[in-house]
Amino acid sequence: MFPFSMEDNEEPPFDPPITFHANLLHHPDLPRWLRYIQRTPFDIGYLYGSPTDKDIGKQTIEIMAYNRYTFETVRQAMEIRVSLSPDGDMPYQADFLVKNWDVEEMLPKDAQELFQKAVDRMWEQEGLTVINITSALDRGGRVPLPIENRKEGVYVKMGSKDPFTTCLTEAKLPDNLYRCRLEQQPVITCYDHFSPQFQVDWCNLTLIDLTTINDTEMVPVYGDGVLKEGTEFNPPDDAPDRIFFSDFLLTFLLPFLLGFLLFLLLAYIMCCRREGVHKRDLSTSEFPLGFTRSRLVQHQGRIPGPEHQRPLEPHQ
Repeated sequence: MFPFSMEDNEEPPFDPPITFHANLLHHPDLPRWLRYIQRTPFDIGYLYGSPTDKDIGKQTIEIMAYNRYTFETVRQAMEIRVSLSPDGDMPYQADFLVKNWDVEEMLPKDAQELFQKAVDRMWEQEGLTVINITSALDRGGRVPLPIENRKEGVYVKMGSKDPFTTCLTEAKLPDNLYRCRLEQQPVITCYDHFSPQFQVDWCNLTLIDLTTINDTEMVPVYGDGVLKEGTEFNPPDDAPDRIFFSDFLLTFLLPFLLGFLLFLLLAYIMCCRREGVHKRDLSTSEFPLGFTRSRLVQHQGRIPGPEHQRPLEPHQ
């Protein structure tokens, strides 16, 4: 695991924000095993990654710093020498998903040592080594909601030359795998030394035993999301010609014909199915209208006779 902080090259916190850009010398991007992250211009930038045997040698990384206020730029070259680990390969590897941490929070040395101590208490072995640190987004994780204390998650792969303990293998028992399918956390008899600082998703724990894997078997090692060399897609050159006239007719003429039929139906209903004012008057009887009109006139012009008038009573 190779983490490199750009804090030494950064200005003090009270100075203007600085943005870094890193790339392989004479190349537009970084090597396929190396990544760079900087959340905001006020945060520290990190170069991190895990090289493979194919990356052994010297690589020169060009770093440019931009002052966001004065637009000044500073360029610096950094050499990275990749060599074989003196401890050799780690045949027993455990990949943990820490849900409440981001990748840049796990890259500092102090954070890695703190996580390694928690693994030591459960693995109970010496010589543990951090092999790889990867963001959960590079493994297909979802971007968290913009809510406080929501993290992206980070995968931390630890390696050792000693076998796994019962605390780790219990997470892969059939009963616990069934609980994971029900979206429940596995039941582990030993004490969880990660909690509460590290929230480990035990359902996403991956245990790799390289001693029981043959050379012909596939090792479930997760990459960094970058395509390997020589995996570009080459389109075929002898593709047969295809006529798209029938597809054109089906795509454009069929909806046009359907719309035209609907237009004719609507025009027939609006224009040919209406009765009209003249036809309505012919079908309406004149007697009720005249009778109602004459009664209304009689009621308005009627004056009450003496027999309907009320005599006045004298006051006492």
